[in-house]
Amino acid sequence: MNKQNIFFLLIAFAVSFTACTKDFSDINTNPAKITEAGPTELPFMFSRAQSAATIQRSYYQTISILMPDLYAQYYALTTTSFTTDRYALNDTWLSRPGIVTYVLTLPQLQTIFENTRPTSGEYALANIMYVYVFHRLTDYYGPVPYFHAGESSTAIPYDPQDKIYEDMFKRLDSAVTNLKTLNGANVFSSYDIMYGGDTKKWIAFANTLRLRLALRISNVAPDIARQQAEAAVTSGVMTVSSESAYINRSLNGDDANGLAFNAANTEFSMSSTMASYLKGYADPRLPVYFQPAVATGQFKGLRNGSSATAINLPGNRPAQTSNVGPRWVTWNPAAGAWVANSTVTQPVLHAAEAYFLRAEGALNGWNMGGTAQELYEKGITVSMEEWGITDATAINNYIQSAAVPVAPGDEANSPAVAATPVKWAAGTAVQRAQIGTQKWLCLFPDGVEAWAEFRRSGYPVMYPLLQSDNADLPVGTFINRLPYSSVDAATNGVELKKAQDMLNGPDNAVTRLWWDVN
Repeated sequence: MNKQNIFFLLIAFAVSFTACTKDFSDINTNPAKITEAGPTELPFMFSRAQSAATIQRSYYQTISILMPDLYAQYYALTTTSFTTDRYALNDTWLSRPGIVTYVLTLPQLQTIFENTRPTSGEYALANIMYVYVFHRLTDYYGPVPYFHAGESSTAIPYDPQDKIYEDMFKRLDSAVTNLKTLNGANVFSSYDIMYGGDTKKWIAFANTLRLRLALRISNVAPDIARQQAEAAVTSGVMTVSSESAYINRSLNGDDANGLAFNAANTEFSMSSTMASYLKGYADPRLPVYFQPAVATGQFKGLRNGSSATAINLPGNRPAQTSNVGPRWVTWNPAAGAWVANSTVTQPVLHAAEAYFLRAEGALNGWNMGGTAQELYEKGITVSMEEWGITDATAINNYIQSAAVPVAPGDEANSPAVAATPVKWAAGTAVQRAQIGTQKWLCLFPDGVEAWAEFRRSGYPVMYPLLQSDNADLPVGTFINRLPYSSVDAATNGVELKKAQDMLNGPDNAVTRLWWDVN
Protein backbone atom coordinates (compact mmCIF):
# COMPACT_ATOMS: atom_id res chain seq x y z
CA MET A 1 0.00 0.00 0.00
CA ASN A 2 1.29 3.46 -0.86
CA LYS A 3 1.01 5.48 2.35
CA GLN A 4 1.58 8.67 0.39
CA ASN A 5 -1.87 8.15 -1.05
CA ILE A 6 -3.36 7.65 2.38
CA PHE A 7 -1.77 10.30 4.52
CA PHE A 8 -1.80 13.00 1.89
CA LEU A 9 -2.32 16.71 2.14
CA LEU A 10 -4.84 17.79 -0.39
CA ILE A 11 -3.07 20.67 -2.12
CA ALA A 12 -6.10 22.91 -2.34
CA PHE A 13 -6.60 23.04 1.41
CA ALA A 14 -3.59 22.14 3.47
CA VAL A 15 -0.46 24.13 2.67
CA SER A 16 -0.91 26.72 5.40
CA PHE A 17 -1.53 24.21 8.16
CA THR A 18 1.91 22.77 8.87
CA ALA A 19 1.16 22.39 12.56
CA CYS A 20 -1.81 20.19 11.76
CA THR A 21 -0.07 18.12 9.11
CA LYS A 22 3.30 17.54 10.75
CA ASP A 23 2.16 14.28 12.34
CA PHE A 24 1.02 12.92 9.00
CA SER A 25 4.42 13.68 7.50
CA ASP A 26 6.13 12.03 10.45
CA ILE A 27 4.08 8.89 10.00
CA ASN A 28 5.37 8.65 6.45
CA THR A 29 9.03 9.29 7.25
CA ASN A 30 9.73 8.24 10.81
CA PRO A 31 10.68 4.52 10.95
CA ALA A 32 9.68 4.38 14.60
CA LYS A 33 6.05 4.98 13.67
CA ILE A 34 3.51 2.73 11.99
CA THR A 35 3.97 2.89 8.22
CA GLU A 36 1.47 0.26 7.13
CA ALA A 37 -2.11 0.00 8.33
CA GLY A 38 -3.69 -3.43 8.54
CA PRO A 39 -6.90 -4.99 9.87
CA THR A 40 -5.90 -4.55 13.51
CA GLU A 41 -5.60 -0.77 13.07
CA LEU A 42 -8.91 -0.28 11.26
CA PRO A 43 -11.19 0.04 14.32
CA PHE A 44 -9.00 2.76 15.78
CA MET A 45 -8.87 4.57 12.44
CA PHE A 46 -12.66 4.53 12.30
CA SER A 47 -12.77 6.13 15.75
CA ARG A 48 -10.41 8.85 14.59
CA ALA A 49 -12.47 9.50 11.47
CA GLN A 50 -15.65 9.81 13.54
CA SER A 51 -14.07 12.22 15.99
CA ALA A 52 -12.64 14.43 13.25
CA ALA A 53 -15.68 14.41 10.96
CA THR A 54 -17.92 15.71 13.74
CA ILE A 55 -15.45 18.56 14.43
CA GLN A 56 -13.26 17.93 17.42
CA ARG A 57 -12.25 20.57 19.92
CA SER A 58 -9.29 22.15 18.10
CA TYR A 59 -11.41 23.17 15.09
CA TYR A 60 -14.80 23.66 16.69
CA GLN A 61 -14.35 27.33 17.50
CA THR A 62 -13.38 28.56 14.04
CA ILE A 63 -15.41 26.33 11.72
CA SER A 64 -18.54 25.90 13.82
CA ILE A 65 -19.06 28.58 16.47
CA LEU A 66 -17.50 31.53 14.64
CA MET A 67 -19.06 30.81 11.25
CA PRO A 68 -22.14 28.58 10.74
CA ASP A 69 -23.39 28.75 14.33
CA LEU A 70 -23.49 32.55 13.98
CA TYR A 71 -24.96 32.36 10.47
CA ALA A 72 -27.70 30.09 11.85
CA GLN A 73 -28.20 32.67 14.63
CA TYR A 74 -27.97 30.20 17.46
CA TYR A 75 -25.45 32.53 19.10
CA ALA A 76 -24.19 36.09 18.84
CA LEU A 77 -20.73 37.28 19.77
CA THR A 78 -20.03 39.00 23.09
CA THR A 79 -16.42 39.71 22.17
CA THR A 80 -14.89 42.27 19.84
CA SER A 81 -11.96 39.97 19.08
CA PHE A 82 -13.79 38.48 16.09
CA THR A 83 -15.96 40.05 13.39
CA THR A 84 -17.49 37.03 11.66
CA ASP A 85 -20.84 37.86 13.27
CA ARG A 86 -20.86 40.87 10.95
CA TYR A 87 -20.03 38.63 7.96
CA ALA A 88 -16.36 39.60 7.80
CA LEU A 89 -14.46 36.62 6.38
CA ASN A 90 -11.26 35.27 7.86
CA ASP A 91 -9.20 33.80 5.02
CA THR A 92 -7.18 31.62 7.38
CA TRP A 93 -10.32 29.90 8.62
CA LEU A 94 -11.87 29.38 5.19
CA SER A 95 -9.76 26.33 4.38
CA ARG A 96 -10.17 24.63 7.75
CA PRO A 97 -13.28 22.60 6.83
CA GLY A 98 -11.05 21.07 4.16
CA ILE A 99 -8.44 20.14 6.77
CA VAL A 100 -11.11 18.36 8.79
CA THR A 101 -12.24 16.47 5.71
CA TYR A 102 -9.11 15.74 3.68
CA VAL A 103 -6.42 15.51 6.33
CA LEU A 104 -8.12 14.35 9.53
CA THR A 105 -10.98 12.19 8.22
CA LEU A 106 -10.47 10.93 4.67
CA PRO A 107 -7.11 9.14 5.12
CA GLN A 108 -8.64 6.97 7.84
CA LEU A 109 -11.67 6.10 5.72
CA GLN A 110 -9.53 5.35 2.66
CA THR A 111 -7.47 2.91 4.67
CA ILE A 112 -10.66 1.10 5.67
CA PHE A 113 -11.84 1.03 2.05
CA GLU A 114 -8.52 -0.42 0.91
CA ASN A 115 -8.40 -3.12 3.59
CA THR A 116 -11.99 -4.41 3.60
CA ARG A 117 -14.42 -5.97 1.16
CA PRO A 118 -16.94 -3.56 -0.43
CA THR A 119 -19.76 -5.71 0.96
CA SER A 120 -18.44 -5.72 4.53
CA GLY A 121 -19.91 -3.89 7.48
CA GLU A 122 -16.67 -1.99 7.99
CA TYR A 123 -16.79 -0.69 4.43
CA ALA A 124 -20.45 0.30 4.89
CA LEU A 125 -19.82 2.31 8.04
CA ALA A 126 -16.86 4.04 6.41
CA ASN A 127 -19.08 4.90 3.44
CA ILE A 128 -21.68 6.46 5.72
CA MET A 129 -19.08 8.61 7.47
CA TYR A 130 -17.68 9.53 4.04
CA VAL A 131 -21.07 10.93 3.05
CA TYR A 132 -21.51 12.64 6.39
CA VAL A 133 -18.25 14.59 6.21
CA PHE A 134 -18.54 15.43 2.51
CA HIS A 135 -22.14 16.65 2.60
CA ARG A 136 -21.10 19.20 5.18
CA LEU A 137 -18.02 20.22 3.19
CA THR A 138 -19.77 20.71 -0.14
CA ASP A 139 -22.56 22.64 1.57
CA TYR A 140 -19.99 25.16 2.83
CA TYR A 141 -18.54 25.94 -0.60
CA GLY A 142 -20.30 24.24 -3.51
CA PRO A 143 -17.94 22.30 -5.81
CA VAL A 144 -15.16 20.52 -3.91
CA PRO A 145 -12.67 17.74 -4.71
CA TYR A 146 -14.68 14.56 -4.22
CA PHE A 147 -14.25 11.81 -6.79
CA HIS A 148 -10.47 12.23 -6.95
CA ALA A 149 -9.96 13.18 -3.31
CA GLY A 150 -7.11 11.17 -1.90
CA GLU A 151 -5.24 10.67 -5.13
CA SER A 152 -1.56 11.63 -5.28
CA SER A 153 -1.54 14.45 -7.77
CA THR A 154 -0.38 18.03 -8.22
CA ALA A 155 -3.86 19.07 -9.35
CA ILE A 156 -7.07 17.74 -7.82
CA PRO A 157 -10.27 18.56 -9.77
CA TYR A 158 -13.33 19.95 -8.07
CA ASP A 159 -16.67 18.25 -8.71
CA PRO A 160 -20.10 19.88 -9.14
CA GLN A 161 -22.60 19.50 -6.34
CA ASP A 162 -25.22 17.66 -8.36
CA LYS A 163 -22.73 14.89 -9.15
CA ILE A 164 -21.54 14.78 -5.54
CA TYR A 165 -25.09 14.40 -4.27
CA GLU A 166 -25.80 11.71 -6.84
CA ASP A 167 -22.85 9.68 -5.58
CA MET A 168 -23.70 10.25 -1.92
CA PHE A 169 -27.15 8.75 -2.49
CA LYS A 170 -25.51 5.72 -4.10
CA ARG A 171 -23.10 5.28 -1.23
CA LEU A 172 -25.84 5.43 1.39
CA ASP A 173 -28.04 3.00 -0.51
CA SER A 174 -25.14 0.56 -0.88
CA ALA A 175 -24.17 0.89 2.78
CA VAL A 176 -27.69 0.16 4.02
CA THR A 177 -28.08 -2.79 1.66
CA ASN A 178 -24.87 -4.33 2.95
CA LEU A 179 -25.61 -3.64 6.59
CA LYS A 180 -28.98 -5.34 6.34
CA THR A 181 -27.30 -8.56 5.24
CA LEU A 182 -25.44 -8.66 8.57
CA ASN A 183 -28.67 -9.28 10.50
CA GLY A 184 -27.64 -7.05 13.36
CA ALA A 185 -24.04 -8.23 13.69
CA ASN A 186 -21.80 -5.77 15.51
CA VAL A 187 -19.17 -3.80 13.56
CA PHE A 188 -16.17 -2.08 15.19
CA SER A 189 -17.65 -2.69 18.66
CA SER A 190 -16.53 -0.09 21.23
CA TYR A 191 -14.26 1.57 18.66
CA ASP A 192 -17.44 2.94 17.13
CA ILE A 193 -17.72 5.96 19.42
CA MET A 194 -21.20 6.82 18.21
CA TYR A 195 -23.26 3.61 18.31
CA GLY A 196 -20.92 1.01 19.76
CA GLY A 197 -21.13 -1.01 16.55
CA ASP A 198 -24.95 -1.34 16.57
CA THR A 199 -25.64 -1.79 12.85
CA LYS A 200 -29.41 -1.46 13.24
CA LYS A 201 -28.89 2.08 14.50
CA TRP A 202 -26.42 2.73 11.69
CA ILE A 203 -29.08 1.73 9.17
CA ALA A 204 -31.50 4.27 10.69
CA PHE A 205 -28.72 6.89 10.72
CA ALA A 206 -27.85 6.32 7.05
CA ASN A 207 -31.48 6.44 5.96
CA THR A 208 -32.09 9.64 7.93
CA LEU A 209 -29.01 11.20 6.37
CA ARG A 210 -30.35 10.14 2.97
CA LEU A 211 -33.69 11.79 3.81
CA ARG A 212 -31.84 14.98 4.83
CA LEU A 213 -30.00 15.07 1.50
CA ALA A 214 -33.23 14.43 -0.39
CA LEU A 215 -34.92 17.45 1.16
CA ARG A 216 -31.80 19.50 0.51
CA ILE A 217 -32.21 19.10 -3.26
CA SER A 218 -36.01 19.20 -3.26
CA ASN A 219 -36.22 22.69 -4.78
CA VAL A 220 -33.77 22.01 -7.61
CA ALA A 221 -34.35 18.30 -8.38
CA PRO A 222 -37.82 17.49 -7.00
CA ASP A 223 -38.26 14.15 -8.78
CA ILE A 224 -34.95 12.75 -7.56
CA ALA A 225 -35.62 14.20 -4.12
CA ARG A 226 -38.96 12.43 -3.87
CA GLN A 227 -37.50 9.13 -5.03
CA GLN A 228 -34.66 9.28 -2.52
CA ALA A 229 -36.86 10.48 0.35
CA GLU A 230 -39.46 7.79 -0.13
CA ALA A 231 -36.76 5.12 -0.43
CA ALA A 232 -35.17 6.32 2.80
CA VAL A 233 -38.46 6.24 4.72
CA THR A 234 -39.35 2.83 3.33
CA SER A 235 -35.95 1.46 4.33
CA GLY A 236 -36.29 2.83 7.86
CA VAL A 237 -35.31 6.24 9.25
CA MET A 238 -34.90 7.19 12.91
CA THR A 239 -38.18 7.11 14.82
CA VAL A 240 -37.27 7.16 18.54
CA SER A 241 -34.90 9.26 20.59
CA SER A 242 -32.75 6.25 21.48
CA GLU A 243 -31.67 6.13 17.82
CA SER A 244 -30.29 9.67 17.91
CA ALA A 245 -26.57 9.84 17.21
CA TYR A 246 -24.14 11.28 19.76
CA ILE A 247 -20.36 11.16 19.53
CA ASN A 248 -18.44 10.33 22.69
CA ARG A 249 -15.97 12.99 23.75
CA SER A 250 -12.94 12.66 26.02
CA LEU A 251 -9.95 14.58 27.33
CA ASN A 252 -7.57 12.54 25.18
CA GLY A 253 -5.79 14.62 22.55
CA ASP A 254 -8.19 17.04 20.87
CA ASP A 255 -11.28 14.90 21.46
CA ALA A 256 -12.97 17.18 23.99
CA ASN A 257 -16.42 18.63 23.38
CA GLY A 258 -15.72 21.79 21.38
CA LEU A 259 -18.87 23.65 22.37
CA ALA A 260 -18.27 23.08 26.08
CA PHE A 261 -14.61 24.03 25.85
CA ASN A 262 -15.34 27.30 24.05
CA ALA A 263 -18.44 28.22 26.03
CA ALA A 264 -16.25 28.47 29.12
CA ASN A 265 -14.43 31.36 27.41
CA THR A 266 -17.58 33.56 27.23
CA GLU A 267 -17.08 34.73 23.64
CA PHE A 268 -20.73 34.26 22.65
CA SER A 269 -24.23 34.12 24.07
CA MET A 270 -27.73 33.17 23.09
CA SER A 271 -28.82 35.19 20.08
CA SER A 272 -31.84 37.48 20.13
CA THR A 273 -33.39 35.27 17.45
CA MET A 274 -33.22 32.27 19.78
CA ALA A 275 -34.49 34.35 22.67
CA SER A 276 -37.47 35.62 20.69
CA TYR A 277 -38.59 32.11 19.73
CA LEU A 278 -37.78 30.24 22.94
CA LYS A 279 -39.16 32.89 25.29
CA GLY A 280 -42.23 33.55 23.17
CA TYR A 281 -43.07 29.86 22.95
CA ALA A 282 -42.36 29.31 26.67
CA ASP A 283 -40.29 26.49 25.25
CA PRO A 284 -39.29 23.84 27.83
CA ARG A 285 -35.96 23.52 26.02
CA LEU A 286 -34.93 27.10 26.92
CA PRO A 287 -33.25 26.21 30.25
CA VAL A 288 -31.68 23.17 28.58
CA TYR A 289 -30.17 25.05 25.67
CA PHE A 290 -29.19 28.16 27.66
CA GLN A 291 -28.77 29.49 31.19
CA PRO A 292 -29.96 32.67 32.87
CA ALA A 293 -27.43 35.49 32.88
CA VAL A 294 -25.09 35.26 35.86
CA ALA A 295 -25.67 38.88 36.92
CA THR A 296 -29.46 39.02 36.59
CA GLY A 297 -30.88 35.51 36.64
CA GLN A 298 -32.78 36.35 33.44
CA PHE A 299 -32.56 34.81 30.00
CA LYS A 300 -31.20 37.40 27.61
CA GLY A 301 -29.90 37.38 24.06
CA LEU A 302 -27.82 39.64 21.84
CA ARG A 303 -28.45 40.70 18.26
CA ASN A 304 -26.25 39.29 15.53
CA GLY A 305 -24.17 41.87 13.76
CA SER A 306 -23.77 44.08 16.81
CA SER A 307 -21.09 46.71 16.44
CA ALA A 308 -18.08 46.80 18.75
CA THR A 309 -19.72 49.69 20.56
CA ALA A 310 -22.94 47.74 21.05
CA ILE A 311 -21.11 44.62 22.22
CA ASN A 312 -19.39 46.69 24.89
CA LEU A 313 -22.64 48.08 26.29
CA PRO A 314 -23.02 46.98 29.92
CA GLY A 315 -26.19 45.05 29.11
CA ASN A 316 -24.44 43.01 26.42
CA ARG A 317 -21.48 41.83 28.47
CA PRO A 318 -21.18 38.08 29.13
CA ALA A 319 -22.44 38.33 32.71
CA GLN A 320 -25.62 40.01 31.42
CA THR A 321 -26.42 37.50 28.65
CA SER A 322 -27.16 33.79 28.50
CA ASN A 323 -24.46 31.20 28.03
CA VAL A 324 -25.26 27.71 26.71
CA GLY A 325 -26.96 25.27 29.04
CA PRO A 326 -25.66 23.30 32.03
CA ARG A 327 -25.07 20.29 29.83
CA TRP A 328 -22.00 22.08 28.49
CA VAL A 329 -20.86 24.54 31.19
CA THR A 330 -21.58 25.34 34.83
CA TRP A 331 -20.91 28.55 36.71
CA ASN A 332 -18.48 28.43 39.61
CA PRO A 333 -19.31 31.43 41.82
CA ALA A 334 -16.23 31.02 44.00
CA ALA A 335 -13.92 31.14 41.00
CA GLY A 336 -16.05 33.62 39.10
CA ALA A 337 -15.71 31.46 35.99
CA TRP A 338 -17.46 28.94 33.81
CA VAL A 339 -16.36 25.31 34.03
CA ALA A 340 -16.51 23.24 30.86
CA ASN A 341 -18.02 19.76 30.83
CA SER A 342 -15.55 18.74 28.17
CA THR A 343 -16.48 15.05 28.08
CA VAL A 344 -20.20 15.45 27.45
CA THR A 345 -21.41 13.69 24.31
CA GLN A 346 -21.92 15.77 21.18
CA PRO A 347 -25.14 15.49 19.13
CA VAL A 348 -24.54 14.37 15.55
CA LEU A 349 -28.01 13.67 14.18
CA HIS A 350 -31.32 13.92 16.04
CA ALA A 351 -34.17 11.47 15.52
CA ALA A 352 -36.56 14.42 15.74
CA GLU A 353 -35.07 15.83 12.54
CA ALA A 354 -36.38 12.83 10.62
CA TYR A 355 -39.95 13.73 11.59
CA PHE A 356 -39.61 17.34 10.45
CA LEU A 357 -38.06 16.22 7.17
CA ARG A 358 -40.91 13.79 6.67
CA ALA A 359 -43.45 16.50 7.57
CA GLU A 360 -42.05 18.73 4.86
CA GLY A 361 -42.03 15.82 2.43
CA ALA A 362 -45.68 15.18 3.21
CA LEU A 363 -46.47 18.81 2.37
CA ASN A 364 -44.73 18.16 -0.95
CA GLY A 365 -47.13 15.29 -1.62
CA TRP A 366 -44.60 12.53 -0.96
CA ASN A 367 -45.38 9.26 0.80
CA MET A 368 -43.80 9.85 4.20
CA GLY A 369 -45.86 7.46 6.31
CA GLY A 370 -48.10 10.07 7.92
CA THR A 371 -49.69 13.45 7.49
CA ALA A 372 -47.64 16.61 7.75
CA GLN A 373 -49.38 17.56 11.01
CA GLU A 374 -48.86 14.13 12.59
CA LEU A 375 -45.18 14.12 11.70
CA TYR A 376 -44.68 17.73 12.81
CA GLU A 377 -46.22 17.10 16.21
CA LYS A 378 -44.33 13.85 16.65
CA GLY A 379 -41.12 15.67 15.80
CA ILE A 380 -41.73 18.15 18.61
CA THR A 381 -42.43 15.30 21.04
CA VAL A 382 -39.26 13.42 20.13
CA SER A 383 -37.15 16.57 20.30
CA MET A 384 -38.43 17.26 23.81
CA GLU A 385 -37.63 13.68 24.82
CA GLU A 386 -34.14 13.96 23.39
CA TRP A 387 -33.46 16.86 25.75
CA GLY A 388 -34.91 15.14 28.83
CA ILE A 389 -38.40 16.66 28.74
CA THR A 390 -40.78 13.73 29.22
CA ASP A 391 -43.87 15.28 30.87
CA ALA A 392 -46.57 14.32 28.36
CA THR A 393 -48.91 17.07 29.57
CA ALA A 394 -46.25 19.76 29.21
CA ILE A 395 -45.36 18.54 25.73
CA ASN A 396 -49.00 18.44 24.62
CA ASN A 397 -49.64 21.91 26.03
CA TYR A 398 -46.70 23.17 24.01
CA ILE A 399 -47.93 21.52 20.81
CA GLN A 400 -51.40 23.01 21.27
CA SER A 401 -50.10 26.44 22.25
CA ALA A 402 -51.07 29.50 20.25
CA ALA A 403 -47.92 31.22 21.48
CA VAL A 404 -45.78 33.19 19.04
CA PRO A 405 -42.31 34.74 19.31
CA VAL A 406 -41.99 37.82 21.52
CA ALA A 407 -39.69 40.80 21.76
CA PRO A 408 -36.52 39.25 23.18
CA GLY A 409 -35.75 42.07 25.61
CA ASP A 410 -32.32 42.80 24.17
CA GLU A 411 -30.28 45.98 24.23
CA ALA A 412 -31.33 46.74 20.63
CA ASN A 413 -35.01 46.88 21.68
CA SER A 414 -35.82 44.36 18.96
CA PRO A 415 -39.45 43.53 18.20
CA ALA A 416 -40.62 39.91 17.93
CA VAL A 417 -38.65 38.19 15.18
CA ALA A 418 -41.71 36.56 13.56
CA ALA A 419 -45.33 35.61 14.12
CA THR A 420 -44.99 31.85 13.53
CA PRO A 421 -47.15 29.92 16.03
CA VAL A 422 -46.42 26.52 17.50
CA LYS A 423 -49.92 25.07 17.02
CA TRP A 424 -50.40 23.60 13.56
CA ALA A 425 -51.86 26.28 11.31
CA ALA A 426 -54.20 26.22 8.34
CA GLY A 427 -52.13 27.58 5.43
CA THR A 428 -49.35 25.70 3.68
CA ALA A 429 -47.02 28.69 3.77
CA VAL A 430 -47.35 28.99 7.55
CA GLN A 431 -47.01 25.23 7.92
CA ARG A 432 -43.69 25.30 6.09
CA ALA A 433 -42.54 28.08 8.39
CA GLN A 434 -43.61 26.04 11.42
CA ILE A 435 -41.76 22.94 10.24
CA GLY A 436 -38.65 24.95 9.43
CA THR A 437 -38.72 26.75 12.78
CA GLN A 438 -39.18 23.62 14.86
CA LYS A 439 -36.53 21.79 12.84
CA TRP A 440 -34.12 24.66 13.53
CA LEU A 441 -34.88 24.38 17.23
CA CYS A 442 -34.44 20.61 17.22
CA LEU A 443 -31.10 20.79 15.36
CA PHE A 444 -29.44 22.80 18.13
CA PRO A 445 -26.48 23.06 18.57
CA ASP A 446 -25.58 21.87 15.04
CA GLY A 447 -25.17 25.22 13.31
CA VAL A 448 -23.60 23.63 10.23
CA GLU A 449 -26.85 21.85 9.39
CA ALA A 450 -29.08 24.67 10.65
CA TRP A 451 -27.34 27.19 8.37
CA ALA A 452 -27.69 24.84 5.39
CA GLU A 453 -31.39 24.40 6.02
CA PHE A 454 -31.93 28.12 6.51
CA ARG A 455 -30.36 28.77 3.12
CA ARG A 456 -32.47 26.11 1.47
CA SER A 457 -35.84 26.77 3.08
CA GLY A 458 -35.63 30.36 4.30
CA TYR A 459 -36.73 29.28 7.79
CA PRO A 460 -36.82 30.22 10.52
CA VAL A 461 -37.37 33.93 10.02
CA MET A 462 -34.30 35.65 11.46
CA TYR A 463 -33.36 39.18 12.40
CA PRO A 464 -31.22 41.03 9.88
CA LEU A 465 -27.74 41.91 11.07
CA LEU A 466 -27.47 45.21 12.87
CA GLN A 467 -24.25 45.91 10.99
CA SER A 468 -22.43 44.17 8.15
CA ASP A 469 -18.67 44.41 7.61
CA ASN A 470 -18.92 42.64 4.25
CA ALA A 471 -19.56 44.97 1.31
CA ASP A 472 -21.07 42.10 -0.68
CA LEU A 473 -23.67 41.48 2.01
CA PRO A 474 -25.43 44.69 3.03
CA VAL A 475 -27.72 44.74 6.06
CA GLY A 476 -30.90 42.85 5.22
CA THR A 477 -29.14 40.07 3.32
CA PHE A 478 -27.79 36.77 4.60
CA ILE A 479 -24.61 34.86 3.87
CA ASN A 480 -25.05 32.06 1.31
CA ARG A 481 -21.70 30.22 1.17
CA LEU A 482 -18.05 30.35 2.11
CA PRO A 483 -15.70 31.53 -0.64
CA TYR A 484 -12.63 29.47 -1.47
CA SER A 485 -9.53 30.50 0.43
CA SER A 486 -6.29 31.97 -0.84
CA VAL A 487 -4.70 28.57 -0.16
CA ASP A 488 -6.84 27.10 -2.93
CA ALA A 489 -5.76 29.81 -5.36
CA ALA A 490 -2.09 29.49 -4.48
CA THR A 491 -1.83 25.71 -4.59
CA ASN A 492 -4.52 24.44 -6.96
CA GLY A 493 -5.26 27.49 -9.05
CA VAL A 494 -6.00 25.88 -12.40
CA GLU A 495 -8.56 23.48 -10.95
CA LEU A 496 -9.95 26.20 -8.71
CA LYS A 497 -10.70 28.35 -11.75
CA LYS A 498 -12.74 25.48 -13.17
CA ALA A 499 -14.61 25.20 -9.87
CA GLN A 500 -15.36 28.92 -9.86
CA ASP A 501 -16.80 28.57 -13.34
CA MET A 502 -19.24 25.98 -11.95
CA LEU A 503 -20.67 28.47 -9.47
CA ASN A 504 -23.88 30.39 -10.07
CA GLY A 505 -22.01 33.67 -9.76
CA PRO A 506 -18.81 35.18 -8.35
CA ASP A 507 -16.70 33.32 -5.83
CA ASN A 508 -18.02 35.28 -2.87
CA ALA A 509 -20.40 34.84 0.05
CA VAL A 510 -23.43 36.06 -1.93
CA THR A 511 -23.53 33.38 -4.62
CA ARG A 512 -26.01 30.61 -3.93
CA LEU A 513 -25.18 26.93 -4.01
CA TRP A 514 -26.68 24.56 -6.59
CA TRP A 515 -29.55 23.50 -4.35
CA ASP A 516 -30.26 26.98 -2.97
CA VAL A 517 -32.91 28.29 -5.35
CA ASN A 518 -35.54 29.39 -2.84
